Amino acid sequence: MKNFRMSVVGLLGVTLLVTGFTGVQTAAAHEAPQGGKAPLRALAERADLRIGTAVDMAALGEDTTYRRTTGREFNSVTAENVMKWEVVEPARGTYDWSGADALVRFARDRGQVVRGHTLVWHSQLPGWLTAGVADGSIGAGELRGILRKHVTTEVKRYKGRIQQWDVVNEVFEEDGSLRNSIWLQKLGPSYIADAFRWAHAADPKAKLFLNDYNVEGVNAKSTAYYELAKRLRAEDVPVQGFGIQGHLAIQYGFPGDVAGNLARFERLGMQTAFTEVDVRMILPADAEKLATQATYFRGLLDACLGARSCKSFTVWGFTDKYSWVPGVFAGQGAATLLGEDFGRKPAYGAVREGLAEGR
Repeated sequence: MKNFRMSVVGLLGVTLLVTGFTGVQTAAAHEAPQGGKAPLRALAERADLRIGTAVDMAALGEDTTYRRTTGREFNSVTAENVMKWEVVEPARGTYDWSGADALVRFARDRGQVVRGHTLVWHSQLPGWLTAGVADGSIGAGELRGILRKHVTTEVKRYKGRIQQWDVVNEVFEEDGSLRNSIWLQKLGPSYIADAFRWAHAADPKAKLFLNDYNVEGVNAKSTAYYELAKRLRAEDVPVQGFGIQGHLAIQYGFPGDVAGNLARFERLGMQTAFTEVDVRMILPADAEKLATQATYFRGLLDACLGARSCKSFTVWGFTDKYSWVPGVFAGQGAATLLGEDFGRKPAYGAVREGLAEGR
């Protein structure tokens, strides 16, 4: 889950544009791309999989090619930013649901499901909250009430319209220790179970996920999540899924034992999902790097298709034109399935072939 700021102008633009889509026929989402080949979503449905993308709402409102591709290729969408706390409650008690509502409408009109992202995180918190905690004007008891209200309010608003929620995000460090966030500092580790219980009470039918990066294979961090999930489920906490972000880079090698990692969460009775997949590289991109990138996308997809528990595979954006990577990793990029001109890269072909082969 990455920071990717949206201007107020962009958000207003997308609200105006997307609200005008309500008359679009769902069948248009299955329109075959140029060349007559079935879109990714048609192949994914045959493989009993949701193929998703994070959605940049400014791009959705302003770029017709981006909007058309989002509807055509994917049967699942995730809000890149517009469901995060700093966006939905910029001032205490003052809510802005316009971007999130627009995405939910867009998905409804195209027969797509929605992944909610994200309820509890240490980043992209509203300034009024972090300032109040820092200056002591918001104490631990009040903070817990604020968190409960936030989780309950957002989940209830989209009750029945969100298939999966990333409830608690990025709570462990690489060594498997709990991240020293304001939540841990002020509320202790019990905030994790509390958030899941509150979300479940607000929408009992939504599937509730833990979510993090660098947890693709078996390592200290993913093992910490395994032990946490095992303990919480034994305590009847409604932790139902484990979300693997899948932000990879070809210069670091492909993670080990991805299938084994999925299998152990499956044995706990949990769903699994790849939630934010992209594969960056040191620029400039060349044929060899792009070919390696394609094998990484295919490796994660094959692991998902090979696991009965994995029903969702989401890329974190599908075109380099709007990728977050160059703004965060200097000298790196080309991390998505399509180029800046929306041309298909070898990675798109690899994902397409993997979906066509199915489970």
